[in-house]
Amino acid sequence: MKRRLYPAVLERGPKGTFGAWFPDFPDCVAGGTSQEKAIERAENALAQAVDALFEQDRPLPEPTPIARIMLPKGCDFLAYFIVGVDPPDPSERVNVYLPKSLIGRVDRRAAELGMSRSSFFGLAASTALVHLPGFREGLPEARSKVHKTGRLRTGKSPARKPAR
Repeated sequence: MKRRLYPAVLERGPKGTFGAWFPDFPDCVAGGTSQEKAIERAENALAQAVDALFEQDRPLPEPTPIARIMLPKGCDFLAYFIVGVDPPDPSERVNVYLPKSLIGRVDRRAAELGMSRSSFFGLAASTALVHLPGFREGLPEARSKVHKTGRLRTGKSPARKPAR
C-alpha cells in the first residue's frame, strides 16, 4: 500500500501549549509546549494509530480534503499540516533452518530485550541490510550447489555422451 497523506489541525491550547489532531482519526491527538513538539508527537501518534488499525485488520480511512474539515466550536485554530504515513509492510511466515544452539542464543537475547524471536530476527535482518553494505553486493548469484556427496552441480544437467 502506498503512502497516505493525512491532514491535521494545529491549534493553540491553554497556558502556551499547542495541540494537534487528525479529522480522520478521532482518537489521535497530541500536544506539546511548542508547535514543533506538538507536530512531532502528532506524527508519532498517527503512526501508532495506523499500526493499530493494521493489527486489527481494519482499512485505513480515506484522507479528508482540507476544505471539508469542520473545526469544532472553541478551536483556537493556527494551521493545517499534512502528515505522510507509510502503512505497515505485511508480515509473511517463512521457514528457516538454523542450528539449535543459535536459536537458543537468539531466544535468550530476544528475552533480554523484551522481544519475540520473530521481532529479533526482523531486527537482525534489517540491521544487517543497513550495516553490511556491499555484503554480497556485486557478487554473482551462485549457480552451483555443494551436496553431501561432495560433488559439485552447476544446476545444468550434464551433457550426456551419445550412446554408441
